[in-house]
Amino acid sequence: MSIRHGLLALLDRGPRYGFQLRTEFESRTGSTWPLNVGQVYTTLNRLERDGLVVPAGEDDGGHALYAITDEGRTELRTWFSTPVDRANPPRNELAIKLAMAVGSSDIDIRAVIQAQRHHTLQALQDYTRLKAQALVALEQDQDRDDVAWLLVIEQLIFQAEAEARWLDHAETRLVRLADAVAADKGGADLKDRKPDPLQEKPGAKPDAAQERGLRGALARSRPGRR
Repeated sequence: MSIRHGLLALLDRGPRYGFQLRTEFESRTGSTWPLNVGQVYTTLNRLERDGLVVPAGEDDGGHALYAITDEGRTELRTWFSTPVDRANPPRNELAIKLAMAVGSSDIDIRAVIQAQRHHTLQALQDYTRLKAQALVALEQDQDRDDVAWLLVIEQLIFQAEAEARWLDHAETRLVRLADAVAADKGGADLKDRKPDPLQEKPGAKPDAAQERGLRGALARSRPGRR
């Protein structure tokens, strides 16, 4: 998530100070993407440099407040109205790991997949429990933060479900690949194997010398032949 635009969205509700922004950001996202105060103030300094926020005095507790500017609101509206770009998707460590494992002969890629599947399903169970808690909180108090938290949790659930399905698909594809490689190798072994002169190939006729040798062997093998 863009911290920059997340802070602008919180400031759009009124002036706030750094620690307050951090607390509200984590409350809105269910602490899924925790921030430290240093990140918040670094981002605020950049927003101020770009003319998107300005200092707004202090509150009763002496905390330095920040307020969004008109330029900041325009930036925020543009962010909300612009789809998230998929032209350059973020790097997915799991996809990279499996891609690298495919080319490593000493890695048991099925063990890698099974370990990840176990972890993903465990995370899915944890997210499901969190969703149940969020639903209870939402029934007790129709708060915007509870709705926001529920949406984040549900996105994580859908993501984990999709990852589990992708892992199943990847394992199936790898099994098919292994079977195909084994079949090709078996065919190559048969091709390289020396032909047995006593076994006639389908559709092929032995040459004259081979035929005489076969007839002689058959004659010697007849009952009563010494």
